[in-house]
Amino acid sequence: MADAACRCRLCGAGLSRTFADLGVSPLANSFIPGGAADRMEPFYPLHAFVCTACWLVQLREFEPPSGIFSNYLYFSSFSESWLRHAKRYADAMVRRFALGSSSFTCEVASNDGYLLQYLKAAGVRVLGVDPARNVAESAVAKGIPTEVAFFGAETATRLRAKHGPADLMTANNVLAHVPDIHDFAEGFHILLGDRGTATFEFPHLLRLIGENQFDTIYHEHFSYLSLGVAERLFGEHGMEVYDVEEQPTHGGSLRIFVQQAGGAGREPVSPSVTALRQAEGDAGLQDPAIYGRFADQVAGIKCEALSFLIEARRKGARVAAYGAPAKGNTLLNYCGIGPELIACTVDRNPHKQGTLLPGCRIPVRGPEAIAETKPDYLVILPWNLSEEIVGQMAAIRDWGGKFVVFIPELRIF
Repeated sequence: MADAACRCRLCGAGLSRTFADLGVSPLANSFIPGGAADRMEPFYPLHAFVCTACWLVQLREFEPPSGIFSNYLYFSSFSESWLRHAKRYADAMVRRFALGSSSFTCEVASNDGYLLQYLKAAGVRVLGVDPARNVAESAVAKGIPTEVAFFGAETATRLRAKHGPADLMTANNVLAHVPDIHDFAEGFHILLGDRGTATFEFPHLLRLIGENQFDTIYHEHFSYLSLGVAERLFGEHGMEVYDVEEQPTHGGSLRIFVQQAGGAGREPVSPSVTALRQAEGDAGLQDPAIYGRFADQVAGIKCEALSFLIEARRKGARVAAYGAPAKGNTLLNYCGIGPELIACTVDRNPHKQGTLLPGCRIPVRGPEAIAETKPDYLVILPWNLSEEIVGQMAAIRDWGGKFVVFIPELRIF
């Protein structure tokens, strides 16, 4: 019988079927200060399982959220494409739900106010909730009121008593970050008004599998989600998914619209929900075979990446990387890539510059380092932002430099 640590966080069934075993790895956002290169950070198993009872893909919890998210180095506003995405979302929600000065919107995991700034500009009353004090302070500096707290039933009860029920709640790329997903979902049930809507965005498991996105597996992501799993989770907490949109962000995400199951203003369930539910079934997301094949796909990417980098070194080519995202640290540590193969990486986030990537110890510098070092190849680690990065780094073509991505497959351009 599986112990509690090896049980599904959604349904409680024992976990035994491997989805992807990526060895051991440090926390993906545990960047090493430049003067502490001899410090040894903890490594944990990076072993994803799939529950064959409810089909939730998940990692075991080795480090509690308080040890991961209380001081966070990811600031959403450093991505121009993500800001554009947030602005489009805000505009669409204001139109769809007729939000105005009497409306109350709450964003969970609001980060540095990247999204709520647009709703506030539209005259909507806003509140952010984020556990990372450092990014919350950045939001407050923009005029976005922000509660520094982990979200769940207790926080939701306190916020409802203080602010009233929410007309719109939003949670982008946070559902995967929560180990206690039942407490998290119950928080939305408590704070959301009877006529309100909560939207959630998360990378779609179907795209992760189909496009070899194994680098999105890291300890901060406890769960990897499909529509079917999300429907089960919210259904167990008195809510229902009534609409779904496929988004291009993070390599292919879902945006689901959730309402109180017995709400006074209940919306009919959209045909898009039924269609996507059918598509997941047709693709085999309730068949163990699709999960078993994924490990071979992951190994193939590792071999391609290493072969390319080793050959580049043998030829004397200079290789650098762009970005210091969590997904890049999964890729580099799983493949065993260090500064002997990629001399440095660059990132626009000043909080990451001057640090070393966890585990692999590749130094992080500012973007100006690319013009100084003139690499022959620039590996784009946040491949989901390739178009934006190619535009920013177009000058590498002046000396014949080329771009490289490893996912979904090796591509040099």
